[in-house]
Amino acid sequence: MLLLNPNNHNREYVDEDSKEIMVKTIKFFEERGKTLLLKDEFDRVWYQDFLDFIKKEKIFYKLLTPEKYGDGTTRWDTWRNCEFNEILGFYGLQYWYTWQVSILGLGPIWISQNEKVKKQTAEYLKNGEIFAFGLSEKEHGADIYSSEMKLTQISEGNYTARGSKYYIGNGNQAAYVSIFGKSNPPTNPEDKKYGDYVFFVVNSQHEKYECVQNLVATSSYVAEYNLNDYPITEDDILAKGRNAWDMSLNTVNIGKFNLGWGSIGICTHAFYESINHASHRNLFDHYVTDFPHIRQFFVDAYCRLTAMKLFALRGSDYMRTASPEDRRYLLYDPMVKMKVTTQGEEVINLLWEIIAAKGFEKNTYFSLAARDIRALPKLEGTVHVNMALIVKFMANYFFKHAEYPYVEKQMDAKNDDFLFNQGGTSGLSKIRFHDYSIVYKSKDLPNIKIFRKQIAMFKLMLMGARPSKEQAKDFDFLFIMGELFTLVVYGQMIIENAAIYKIEDDLLDQIFDFMIRDFSKFALQLYSKPQATTLQRWFAKRMLKKPKVNVARFNKIWKEHVFKLKDLYTMKE
Repeated sequence: MLLLNPNNHNREYVDEDSKEIMVKTIKFFEERGKTLLLKDEFDRVWYQDFLDFIKKEKIFYKLLTPEKYGDGTTRWDTWRNCEFNEILGFYGLQYWYTWQVSILGLGPIWISQNEKVKKQTAEYLKNGEIFAFGLSEKEHGADIYSSEMKLTQISEGNYTARGSKYYIGNGNQAAYVSIFGKSNPPTNPEDKKYGDYVFFVVNSQHEKYECVQNLVATSSYVAEYNLNDYPITEDDILAKGRNAWDMSLNTVNIGKFNLGWGSIGICTHAFYESINHASHRNLFDHYVTDFPHIRQFFVDAYCRLTAMKLFALRGSDYMRTASPEDRRYLLYDPMVKMKVTTQGEEVINLLWEIIAAKGFEKNTYFSLAARDIRALPKLEGTVHVNMALIVKFMANYFFKHAEYPYVEKQMDAKNDDFLFNQGGTSGLSKIRFHDYSIVYKSKDLPNIKIFRKQIAMFKLMLMGARPSKEQAKDFDFLFIMGELFTLVVYGQMIIENAAIYKIEDDLLDQIFDFMIRDFSKFALQLYSKPQATTLQRWFAKRMLKKPKVNVARFNKIWKEHVFKLKDLYTMKE
């Protein structure tokens, strides 16, 4: 089964150590139980027991220490990190969050050439420490061009850091906080654009580090902190100038991929809770699951969740095979962050229509899921920021294809070295993609054929009525174009991975039922835009399609996939 089931975690692992990490983590949460999980979150209890477990089992050490800096038991393996992401999301965003922001804090360290800090980091990880990423500021958010954190040189090799950072996860307890700022004087005065940027590390327990407050009302600690002339030496500096700039963006490339996996975990747990509730609730002499509209909600939610996981798994394959010659991951990575997380919201919305007021009750996991699923599209760059990146690849994706070796399923026990050696962040216009049409033609299912017609019309519009310069500057207009483009990429990767994971044709065709409806929804929005030209509206109208309805196929998915999840999993009290 593609979805996580803690009661029967029989996933395929290439080594026993990886399996043991996942099984022990599941056991930890199940033994704590749902009652304590919910109580701690509602009471805003810092999850020290979870961190003690991580320390005892050396889990962050094993998963987040590159092979070179470990003791033979460690590697940075994106495939198994995705598994761990999913499990933490399944049990609570607060646990996932401390892992996620540790990954962000570790990114600049492992990317850097600072061997002293790297070796110390490995020791910190072995001792169960957590990490933080000091990028955003109160007045500027993640606008790193405007960073006001200042590193001032006071003598040769000695500096003081002064400034404030805002919305920094783990900022209360991080052994190292990797901080982005500007140097005074600039480290490279000749580089007017990047010459004053700098990355350095501090310890959150230092006397010159002032933790001001927790900005959120949850178990997580999202800090506002000040550095009050914090002493820094060359040994604390990770990068300067353009390298520091690239380090910030490449770290986000590593970290934002995890947000889609957090959404998958949340939605999976909420799905179990919803099907259990609905299948046992009797209204008007019928079980809730007997009503046709409820079955439609469940099938749609299941198909969307399955698609989320198929896409994110395939994205992991491209992350792990990336190289300077193959940077396709730079499209798929922000899509896992943007598309999978917004699809997660759709899944929770559908499930909430089913369980209704039950979703507010304090003894349900769903009450957390409904709150937390909203956070993930808004972290590590908003949906709009990531869409702005995604649309940069649209022309090359459709019109400038390249040949690449086929990418197999990537679950080997290997260290993902390239993630910490991604190089410069420029040159996006040079990235090419394999021909999506070959993938779509590999499946001759009714709804995929309809979806191909929608894609063909969209491509014709890009050829004959592409956005003008004025429209391209109007992000409200461009965002809808991006939504249409994103669906094409989403479908391609789902088809690719359906073959790898042997997804049956009926389920795949049912997935494209909602894909067609979503494409039509965005085409209608494009048609309705006042900025759209007459010709663009003509194309948009012809993108409106109805999926091929197949009652037998729908009923099969309901009976053999959705309803079979009834009573399959309930978290221990």
